[in-house]
Amino acid sequence: MCPHQPPCASATAADRVAARIVAAHPEQGWSLLCNHVVLFEDGGLLLPGGAAVPPQPQSPRGVVSGLAGQVRPRRILPALAA
Repeated sequence: MCPHQPPCASATAADRVAARIVAAHPEQGWSLLCNHVVLFEDGGLLLPGGAAVPPQPQSPRGVVSGLAGQVRPRRILPALAA
């Protein structure tokens, strides 16, 4: 269960990549989100059950989501504190 307020989107929600990052590994190109989704730097996803979601097509303004052509800004992975 998500401890954040408001709660993060579930892994099955359309906006699942809006969940907070709980572990970032930019040197390896991936981050673990609060909803247990692995987000890769190219926009691809690995869902909790093991299903892979390929990266969505690019647009000049960001990554195009699968929802009626809505555009989502690219997510910048935070740097890890040394």
